[in-house]
Amino acid sequence: MTTAALDGVTVLDLTQFEAGTVCTETLAWLGANVIKVERPGTGEQGRAATADWPQADSYHFILLNANKKSITANIKHPEGQALVRRLLERVDVFVENYRPGTIERLGFGYEAVRDINPRIIYAQIKGFGSDGPYANFPAFDPVGQATGGAASITGDADGPPMRTGPNLADSGTGFHTAIAILAALYQREMNGEGQRIEVAMQDVVINYCRPTYGRQLTDGQPAGRGGNEMPMAPVSPCGAYPCHPGGPNDYVFIYTSRWPGSQQWERLLEIIGRTDALEDPRFATPESRYEHRQEVDAMISQWTRGRTKFEAMEELGRADVPAGAVLSTVELAADPYLRERGMFVTVDHPARGPIPMPGFPLKMSASSVPILPAPLLGQHNDEVYSGMLGITAGELERLRESGVI
Repeated sequence: MTTAALDGVTVLDLTQFEAGTVCTETLAWLGANVIKVERPGTGEQGRAATADWPQADSYHFILLNANKKSITANIKHPEGQALVRRLLERVDVFVENYRPGTIERLGFGYEAVRDINPRIIYAQIKGFGSDGPYANFPAFDPVGQATGGAASITGDADGPPMRTGPNLADSGTGFHTAIAILAALYQREMNGEGQRIEVAMQDVVINYCRPTYGRQLTDGQPAGRGGNEMPMAPVSPCGAYPCHPGGPNDYVFIYTSRWPGSQQWERLLEIIGRTDALEDPRFATPESRYEHRQEVDAMISQWTRGRTKFEAMEELGRADVPAGAVLSTVELAADPYLRERGMFVTVDHPARGPIPMPGFPLKMSASSVPILPAPLLGQHNDEVYSGMLGITAGELERLRESGVI
């Protein structure tokens, strides 16, 4: 029986939607006791986001709030605020991603919380830096991707800027915040002190775009959009090639590196039966292959169209040529190996029944935490308020009737 990495760490979670909830879900999957504070009656806004079943929590909420406990508290009510203050005395971490200025107006800014608990790790997720010109601007994932540079380098060269498919700014900011919290917890073990953490979506997306700044440093021009091309070292082949039977995701992505030399290119030609191209000066160097990339693509596509994406990936992979089948969410969720690995699990939700969902991507030999379903609204009121604060059943009933919880 392993002990979870964050066993004994308690997190007070005042997050909503995605960036904040990804952060606290990550901490929960590492074994922290995450207590999500929600509005009585409706809960956080994510419960109704992309609502797909009346009278039940959305899949959006369920996927982003696994392994947490839910309590309700009206934090605009003096008694609700008092409950939160009592909890703050007892927790290690506080996380929020409300609109700028909201948490301070409610009386839970960093200075106020630090006075309650000097050892607390206080994390805030924002769209932009709190000391900059856009500090009070609202932000969601598309805004973070646009202002952090990702949209400017995503899409085709002759097309408009695009956001990436995954919510890079939202989820990425959540993961970055979790990293900072882990570092702050470790630092607290050294010096006994808490601290404030601020993570801005714009900053995180800039960090994700780090390699593209090499192009700017090279020629002074902004990194541009190039579709499937690699921004720093354009090569060919580098793209998605059509496969049999021609469905919307029947493609295999093939990439041959410039380093070392042309070895991967040569192995690719052997597999597709085009070793004659080894003597063709158009394909002699990475630079010449990129210059003649349309001819390269036509040569490879002729081969891939006669195979499924799985067959193409397996043939190329066995020959040590980088290739990956383009897998849909349905294909991934049905993959028996990914099931066995724990990257897809089925949780039994109390209202929606069995729900298949992605698991936790970090595999730790000495810390394993089972994936649990997201909580119902206020599901853990009695456990938390009675267990942590010693509130009696009668007092809890009064708080419910008065709308405090």
